Order: sequence, then C-alpha cells, then structure tokens
Amino acid sequence: MNRSEQLQALETDTIWDIIIIGGGATGLGTALDASLRGYKTLLIEGHDFAKGTSSRSTKLVHGGVRYLEKGNIKLVREALRERGYLLKNAPHLTSVQTFIVPVFSGWEKLFYGLGLKVYDLLSGKLSLGDTQILSKKETVAHLPSINAEKLAGGILYYDGQFNDSGLAIEIAATAIKKGATVINYCKATGFIKNNDKITGVECLDVLSEKKYSLKTKVVVNATGVFTNAVVQMDDYTEDDLVSPSQGIHLVVDAKFFPGIDAMMIPKTDDGRVLFAVPWHDKIVLGTTDTPVDTVSFEPKPLEEEIEFIIKHINRYCTTLITRADINTVYVGLRPLVKQKTKVSSALISREHHLSVSLSGLITITGGKWTTYRKMAADAVDNAAFIGKLNKEKCSTANTQIGDELEKENRIQEILKDDASLAEKIHTKYPFIKAEIVYAVKFEMAICIEDILARRIRLLFLDARLAIEIAPMVASIMAIYLQKDKSWEAAEVKSFTELAGQYILK
Repeated sequence: MNRSEQLQALETDTIWDIIIIGGGATGLGTALDASLRGYKTLLIEGHDFAKGTSSRSTKLVHGGVRYLEKGNIKLVREALRERGYLLKNAPHLTSVQTFIVPVFSGWEKLFYGLGLKVYDLLSGKLSLGDTQILSKKETVAHLPSINAEKLAGGILYYDGQFNDSGLAIEIAATAIKKGATVINYCKATGFIKNNDKITGVECLDVLSEKKYSLKTKVVVNATGVFTNAVVQMDDYTEDDLVSPSQGIHLVVDAKFFPGIDAMMIPKTDDGRVLFAVPWHDKIVLGTTDTPVDTVSFEPKPLEEEIEFIIKHINRYCTTLITRADINTVYVGLRPLVKQKTKVSSALISREHHLSVSLSGLITITGGKWTTYRKMAADAVDNAAFIGKLNKEKCSTANTQIGDELEKENRIQEILKDDASLAEKIHTKYPFIKAEIVYAVKFEMAICIEDILARRIRLLFLDARLAIEIAPMVASIMAIYLQKDKSWEAAEVKSFTELAGQYILK
C-alpha cells in the first residue's frame, strides 16, 4: 500500500466502473468485492481508513445474541454465517472467544441456556463450539471477579473477536493487490451529472489540496454515519437515511477482570447487553446506546454513559471500578437506518439498507462489522446493474484477507536496515518501533493518530501512555516521511489534544 502510487491512477483520463466513497468496513469490503469481479474500482476516503465507527467497535465478530431474543432469526443466521467466513478468511486478525453469561435463577439458566443452544444451531457447520450450562462453582472458576451472591450458575458460549481497524487496513491492502485503487485523505466534494444522472465525482487530495474530476459508471456511498451528507450532496431535498446512535467503551487493566473468558450481561436497564471482553491484555467494557443529533469523527462520551457502564459492571464484580481506573474511553457512532416511528435506538435492527437515488447513487448503510462482506456483495450486485457492468459472481466468501507472512518479512527487512527498531515502543507493550516504519511505508499512515489509534492500538488501550510516546513516534515518522522538526512539533501538539479526549478528567 503506497499512497503516491495509488494517487497516480487519478492522473489518467480513466472511466472507472465503480467509485466508492467511504473507507470504513463496508466501503473497503465493497472495493475488494468489486475488484475481485474484475471491475475497475476506486475507493476514496476523506480521512484515514476506519477513522470513524469501524475502529471503535466492541471488537466482536458475532451473530448478535440480543437479536435472537427479539426473534430476528434471519439477521442472526446471516451474521453467524458471516462470522464463520471472517474467522476462516482472516485467522491472523480474528480469534474464538469464550463468553460466560452469569444467571441468578433456575429460570434464567433455562431461558438463556436454551437461547444460546439455538444460537449454536443457527451457526450450523460454522459453529465455534457447543454451549455449556455451568454450575455456580464452575461459573466462579471462569469469572474469578464475579459477585457470587445470589449466583445460580452460568452459560458458556462461543463467539468471535477481532482487531477492527487492523482488519480494515488488511482489506484495503488485499483490494489493492486484486487491482483496486484505494486512497485515504482524499475527499469527495461533489458529483458530476449528465441529464440528472451521476457520471463522475469531484474530489480533493486533502494533503496536497489538488482537485480531481473523475469519470465513473456508478457511485457507491458507503460513508456510515455520514451517509446523510453524501445523499444530500446528490440531492439536497432528500430526507435523512440514518439516525446515529452513540456507544462508548471503557478500557481498564486486566486485574479488574482476570481470566481468559469474556462476560456478557444479557439485559441492562436500557435493554442492551453489556460486555466485559479481554483484548490486548486489557478489558473492554461496553457499550451504551444513546441517540445523537449530530455526527462527528471524534464524538465525546456523555457523563451518564460513563456512569451507566461503571454502575452496571460494578453490580456484577467484586473488584469495583472507579473513574480513576479507566485507561481510555472511546466512542463510536452506529449508522442505524432511520425509523418512520419513534423507537428506542437499542431496539432498532442492525440489518443493512440499500437504496438507489434518481441520479443513480447507490447508498449502503446500517449493518455491523460482522456482516460487512454481505453488505459489500449487495452493494456490488446493485452497482453492476445500475452501471450496466458485466454480471460477475461474488467470491469474497472464500477470499483470504491480508498476508501475515508478507508483513513479518517486511518488518525483518526494516530491522536489517536498522536493528535499533527492534526496541519496544514502551516496556509495558509488545509493539516495536519497526511497526511504526512498516505502517508508514506499507499501510499509508500519514500522522501520529494513524499509527497510535489504528495501526498500533495504543490510544485505545492507554491514552496517557500514547501521549507520552507521541514525540518518539513523530521523530521516527519524520525520517520516512521526510518531514522537519516543525512538522514533528505540530503533530505532537495535534495528537496530544486529540488523545486528551480519551482520558476521563
């Protein structure tokens, strides 16, 4: 992945088969799918890949247990199938995770036990393991910090876990290998039309401020919570398609929740589930579901959301968590499809929605990370029809994502040139300095945030420490990006201000 090489493709008078706007999970998946079908494909993203929602998940590849309770069998079955594909196609970025549901009565044990057995059955041949009914003693053994008072036992089931932004970068790299052109920091600014039909996209290279006018047969809008802005860039009279909902996550040290098992609390006060999930030797606690009126690339947690998670997790654990124990708080926005009637955002389906405007703009939204591949397939199917492209079959169900060996080899080459880069970025974490160089040279990392938020996940693990090492990261990046000391200082200042939002005051 070399950004300069990718940009060169914009200099030609090419007519693209498909231009995709949005470099999150769905957009990148669409680029991979389209390139595999042989379509001349371009994806542009105004910020970094997975800058928004796609790097701010609960890190789960799952079918959605709560949708089973609501009777949405179709959605759960589809998500479980997609979970199986994802674990098969990206084994170096995904893993199987055991979950324990603590129960406090015989009725709960029966209800959740049967429900999760059905969850197993719906996954069919792609099942990750059999659900087990646990005694009180067994539950405490799995969850050492659980408050055993009134505990009747637990249910053990299996789901998936993953590195969300890491997967996004690998999908981008795989799409490029399959022939797509994929560019970050390249913003769509308008549409070109002929007889009221979209025939091109105006865009801006954010870094050089150079403008491009690009011809295309069809455009896919895959901008998640920013969907409404792109839809209305096409037609300002269009109603909003997306109702954004905010979810926050708190990250704490593993000592507060020891062991290798995750915990799933099946019902909180607002009807959502709550997770405590081991991740990179930390624990991710979340999430909330709060409707919001405005969207931002850096949404801020609300005080009531923070207190909600702390209060709920402390109901179940013996080692109580306080605000001072939070290493990082990160916030994501869900692109929920707008409902015609008033309904709690916790109850809105995560099924995806596809629409085609009068000008031919295809918009794909809703859904979740687990189902990104299916969303992409639907988007490309429709793009082929609208753009009058040769009909080709989707093959992403059996496409390997990323190349772990290639990355290891490239890092070894970096270390041959400079052995000092084998040093850890900090003694508390396994990441080494060569990974910074790799991200700049092969993953289109442009700024400190790209490195510490999405290539190396330190901002999401320990925001204070991320601020501490930012100057070192900037100094290494400057060498390979050919930047001066003033760039380093500006980068450190910008990142410090950003990372401060991830720290609870």
